[in-house]
Amino acid sequence: MKKIVLLSVVAAASLGLAACKKSDDAANATNEAVMDANATASEAMADVNAAAANVSDAAATVENAADAVSNAADNAGNAE
Repeated sequence: MKKIVLLSVVAAASLGLAACKKSDDAANATNEAVMDANATASEAMADVNAAAANVSDAAATVENAADAVSNAADNAGNAE
C-alpha cells in the first residue's frame, strides 16, 4: 500500500516538474522572441536614421548644385 501511494506521489511530482519545465521553455522562447524583435526594431531605426541623413545630404548637394548653376548664369550675364 505504501508503494502505491509513494508511486502516485512521485508520478504527480514528476508531472508537476515536467509542466514547470515546459512553462520555463515557453517563457524563455518568448523572451528570446521579444529580444529578437527589439534588436530588429533597433536596427530598423538605425537604418531609417541613416536613410534620413542620406536624404539630407542629397538635398544639400542639390542645393549646392543649384547655387553653382545660378552663379554660373550670373557670371555669364556679367561677362557680356
